Amino acid sequence: MAKQERAIRTRRAILEAAGAVFDEHGYTSTTIAMVLERADVTKGALYFHFPSKESLAQAVLDEQVPLGAVPPQPCKLQEIIDITFVFGQRLLGNALLRGSVRLTVDQCSPPGVDHTGPFRQWAEHLMVLLGQAREQGELLPTVEPRDTVELLVGAFAGVQLMSRALTGRSDLGHRISVLWGHILPSIAVPGLLLGLDTEPDRGARVLAALDSAER
Repeated sequence: MAKQERAIRTRRAILEAAGAVFDEHGYTSTTIAMVLERADVTKGALYFHFPSKESLAQAVLDEQVPLGAVPPQPCKLQEIIDITFVFGQRLLGNALLRGSVRLTVDQCSPPGVDHTGPFRQWAEHLMVLLGQAREQGELLPTVEPRDTVELLVGAFAGVQLMSRALTGRSDLGHRISVLWGHILPSIAVPGLLLGLDTEPDRGARVLAALDSAER
C-alpha cells in the first residue's frame, strides 16, 4: 500500500512539473531533462509512468476537464457559468492546468498528441448540462445547443489567451464576466437573467466555498 501511494505521489509530482514546464516553454522546447529537474525525480521513475514526451504531454492534456469540476447547481446555466469562472480562477495558481491549456492551443504538438481532445471533451460535457438546462426551461427556444457550446468553448479559449498575453490572466475574471454579459441574453429566458451570478469574483467565491466544505 505504501509503495502504491508513493507511486501515485511520484506520478502527480511529474505531471505537475511537466505542466509547469510545458506552460513556460511550449511542447517543442520542453525536454524530459527540464521535467526531471523540476520534479526532482529519477529518469527511471519518470519513464516508469510515462514512456515518452508524447505520453507525458497527453497525460497533462487529459487532466484538463477534471480540473474544471464544480459543485452541481439547481440552475444548469449557473453551473455552466461556474465552470468557466472556476476554470479561470484555477488557471491563476495551478501549473498543471496552465500547461494543459498551453498544449491545447499549441499547434506544434506532434500527431501522437491529441491536443484537440479538451475542446471536444468540454463541448460534450457542456452539451449534457445545456440539455438539462433546456429540460428545465432555462433556454430560449431558438438555442442550438451544439452551436452554443462550441461558441462558448472557442470564445473562452480566445479570452483566456488574450488575458494571458496582456495581463498574465490577472483580468480573466472580468473578461469572463463580459463574455457572459454578451452570451446570456441570447440563450437564457429573460426571467432568469437577473438571478444568474456572473460577477468577476464568482470563481474565487465558489472555490472558497469548496475549500470551506472540505475542512
